[in-house]
Amino acid sequence: MSVKRVSQFFNPKSVAVIGASNTAGHAGFVVMRNLLQGGFKGPIMPVSPKHQAVHGVLAYNSIQALPKVPDLAVICTNKTTLVQIVTELGEIGCKSAIIIASGLNHEQRLALKEAAKQAQVDLLGPNCLGLLIPHLGLNASFSHTIAKRGKLAFISQSAAVCSTILDWAQQKQIGFSYFISVGDCVDMDFAELLDFLGRDAKTQAILLYIDNISEVRRFISAARAAAFSKPVIAIKTGRTQAGAIAAQQHTGGRSIDDAVYDAIFQRAGMLRVNDLRELFAATQTLALHPKLLQVEPLTILTNGGGPGVMAVDTLLQNSGKLAQLSDTTLEALRNATPQSESIYNPVDIFGDSSPLRYKQALEILLKAPEVQNLLIIHTPSALAPSEAYAEIIADTLDAIPKMARPYVMTNFMGEDAAYEARRRRAQRGIPTYRTPEGAVGAFMHLISYRRNQKHLTQTPESIVEDKLIHADDAKTIINQLIDAGHHQLSTHLATRILNEYGIECIRTEIALTPSEAREQAELLGFPVALKLVSKDIPSKSAVGGVVLNLNDGNEVEQTAFSILLRINETFPEAEVEGFSLQPMAPRAGAEELRIAIKSEPSVGPVILLGEAGTGLGFGQSAVALPPLNMNLAKYLIAAAHDKGVLKEKALPNKVDKYKLCALITRISQLVIDQPDIQSVELNPVLANAGQFLVLDASITLSKYVTDKRRKRLAIRPYPKELVTPVVLKNGVEAILRPIRPEDERAHEEFDKSLTKEDRYRRFFGELPQFNHEQLAKMTQIDYDREMAFIVTESYKSTYRTLGVSRVLMDPDNLIAEFAVVVRSDCQGLGLGKMLMTAAIEHCKKQGVEIIEGITLPENKGMIELSKRLGFVVSRDFEEGTIHMKLVLK
Repeated sequence: MSVKRVSQFFNPKSVAVIGASNTAGHAGFVVMRNLLQGGFKGPIMPVSPKHQAVHGVLAYNSIQALPKVPDLAVICTNKTTLVQIVTELGEIGCKSAIIIASGLNHEQRLALKEAAKQAQVDLLGPNCLGLLIPHLGLNASFSHTIAKRGKLAFISQSAAVCSTILDWAQQKQIGFSYFISVGDCVDMDFAELLDFLGRDAKTQAILLYIDNISEVRRFISAARAAAFSKPVIAIKTGRTQAGAIAAQQHTGGRSIDDAVYDAIFQRAGMLRVNDLRELFAATQTLALHPKLLQVEPLTILTNGGGPGVMAVDTLLQNSGKLAQLSDTTLEALRNATPQSESIYNPVDIFGDSSPLRYKQALEILLKAPEVQNLLIIHTPSALAPSEAYAEIIADTLDAIPKMARPYVMTNFMGEDAAYEARRRRAQRGIPTYRTPEGAVGAFMHLISYRRNQKHLTQTPESIVEDKLIHADDAKTIINQLIDAGHHQLSTHLATRILNEYGIECIRTEIALTPSEAREQAELLGFPVALKLVSKDIPSKSAVGGVVLNLNDGNEVEQTAFSILLRINETFPEAEVEGFSLQPMAPRAGAEELRIAIKSEPSVGPVILLGEAGTGLGFGQSAVALPPLNMNLAKYLIAAAHDKGVLKEKALPNKVDKYKLCALITRISQLVIDQPDIQSVELNPVLANAGQFLVLDASITLSKYVTDKRRKRLAIRPYPKELVTPVVLKNGVEAILRPIRPEDERAHEEFDKSLTKEDRYRRFFGELPQFNHEQLAKMTQIDYDREMAFIVTESYKSTYRTLGVSRVLMDPDNLIAEFAVVVRSDCQGLGLGKMLMTAAIEHCKKQGVEIIEGITLPENKGMIELSKRLGFVVSRDFEEGTIHMKLVLK
């Protein structure tokens, strides 16, 4: 569905209710009541063969009898009639419909989807609550309450959760721009809605309740684009296996391991919360305070020592930080609290503090430059009601401009005594919580969001070991192995592929019989390790198929016989291919790692990192989505430590984290380059300082067949097939290629090289030099929806950027906006034509229909170039600009 059609869906001028009813309790009764009471300005047309009027509104006995084509139809009939009704709506030209009915099986969903496609009707649902758009007065739902007008958008696959959120929002005085129940997502899904809401000026933050995601690549692309401009908070059910099965049955989607969802949300720059309580808390903090925190340390002001300690414990247990107060601030606080001999953070002003003392302490902290985040805790006091303290806090805050004060949260403890104070805080737009732990937990959501956003905009280090990768040679080896019938590769065959990516494996010899094992061991030299080779037994250690430190030939032969006897008793059907023999590796002082690649349904290949010897599941690993660069590999290592699946060990030679990142990055490149690889298991990998040695490896091969409906990777990798050598008019050899995240520093230098005139022509005004966040957005692009080509040349042992062309496709991939800028001292070398031609050819391959651009009349070089390339050029005299348009289809 196009974004244009989604926009039309959410801006209806008229509504029809199919199956409207006067019978209380029926969906058609509630939907009509809600529409009439919501204040919708357009016509509301009930369709019912049973009633002449519904809720006093004249009814029509059929869809064909409607006096006008509705912009939106709400279908409230049972599931057996849906296909027919959707077909009839298409026949009269209605393009948008909401389906309330639930309980559709897989075949019924497919039939409904096909009917909607044929009728060209966009569907929301089935199995949904409906749609609420408060600024239109539209309540096209069977909700029990209304949604207030606000700046939060909420999307949920669960109708029951929608009702709960609406109740909570009413109490907290929180409003919505859109409140959308998507149900089973037969047609409209999260990706389309994220594209729409990410661009919507009325939406400040987006909340998601997810059971499952079917189109992962589209979801990540849309979520990443939205998260760049506003907070996106998600709660994903199914953390346990039983929960995942229940979620799958609820919406009919395919199950994805929960650890993979963690990787999806992190890569998209979203914030994941665990339950509805956390979602409520995160909404109060993140959604109502969308500006990114500048620093992480927290200052705490409290009138009770115990609650302050509880807040500190929660903060530190969740990897938070306490702010260090300056001597000047501490001295001022001691003067304001004379009975205290020592003041520190948390700042305890005691239970007998009057509102005046709160005001004095608060003023000191608000003015302290080191206080950037402040939590105010108040326990009920006999000196004055809690609402008196709430007013003092609000008045003190109001005296300081918002931009000049820290981020402030409050915690008014208690029930009856604190209720009014919390209500007043909510009315004044100050986040408030019932417990210290809840307040700190909500604050940590802000920190997690900050870290994920920084994750999106950090400049990755360049990997310097690309020369270790020989992708074409590896491809040749893989083709040879597949042609020879090898699909399950153990260490001796896997080594051939891994070596082409700079992954060192221990020497491995193969023996078919116990006597051959003895001969090979004697050639290798003792001690040796003996391992069973059998594709039918994935975990050799579990059946005693791995024996270490064998010291002579007899011991090797006897051990091999024992393994065969044991396998014959426990796995009589297993095919034994033989034994592998390896010299014993020096394990002393080495850390043992496990690095793996697995293919997950609907997602594609994922990378796992953990400790050697652990189980082969996702639960014992940190998970990341390829492609990885050095920064993303560093995050994977940090995630493994945070999850406890990789522990710091007191070793004489610490593992070289930089070289480990390089190794993980090469493994990521392996899975990108070689689509015939289905899985990889490196377990263990001995890590000793900067050396990494694989002791046991297995690779699964299967000829990859391109599927036009689904991309192999969840994130489009760097399109290295578009890298092209070029020669400039002055004879200089250069490279034309897509931009990459590592180009940020060169792009900064390129930006500084532009003259004021060139910058003015490019940006239509005098702009300051780009900062890090802006440069990161220019270099860390989503190749599925944007492309930037640059020309680079070698320069002083590095490289410099000579020019850039950029095309940004709309989510429907129909129209692309382009821009070109060439280094001021390199103009006249043919760079503009070179960059623009590359952009046009890319748009053709992507199926873009129209390329458009705008420039100023004085940019005569760009105007002439666009004419030569076939653009239609026109002048907008009112705006004083030149429009360039090229139709590709």
